[in-house]
Amino acid sequence: MSRPLTPRQQNVFDFIVKTMNELGYPPTRAEISRALGFKSPNAAEEHLRALERKGVIKVIRGTSRGIRLAAQEPEAAAGEAARDEPQPGLPIIGEVAAGSPILAAEHIDRYCPLPPEYFTPRADYLLRVRGLSMKDIGILEGDLLAVHRTERVRDGQVVVARLEDDVTVKRFQRRGHSVTLIAENAEFAPIVVDLRHQVLEIEGIGVGVIRGGNGQALA
Repeated sequence: MSRPLTPRQQNVFDFIVKTMNELGYPPTRAEISRALGFKSPNAAEEHLRALERKGVIKVIRGTSRGIRLAAQEPEAAAGEAARDEPQPGLPIIGEVAAGSPILAAEHIDRYCPLPPEYFTPRADYLLRVRGLSMKDIGILEGDLLAVHRTERVRDGQVVVARLEDDVTVKRFQRRGHSVTLIAENAEFAPIVVDLRHQVLEIEGIGVGVIRGGNGQALA
């Protein structure tokens, strides 16, 4: 640790450790904010960055629970190496628990034998679609959306977005500090996100659809 923690930073660090010990995974920014009385998740984000600068945690960008304790880094590296081992196709993600990493083992229903390179850019996982908010562009209830993991997104792309604890599939549009997540169904209102007060994370972009999850791919 390069510098001592401030009392508030110590409170955040202690809450992270307590959550990981009790639940087995780190808290989200929203959970830190609620527990410690911050006005917005952005305040939690600032404290996390300060803790990272002081060397007590490592923040993994693009994930809501992407926090590691510095003492766990060797173990984490081993876990990453294991994930790099060949898998039997693309993981199919079913229900996503609030706030947890989208590729957590408990979310993987099974594997699809399609190779990642079937899609362009390559897919990293398949997300089972719930609801009809994107039906007007042919993404229907029960379909599998092929997703390429990236935080880089352009206006008009279909994204898998995490808004605090919720994961949704929508079309992305950004204007300054405001992001609009647009449904492709007139019955659903757009979701407007003020990045100054809300934490929005992009889990990836849609790169293809498997109709009804039956293996008929529409790349």
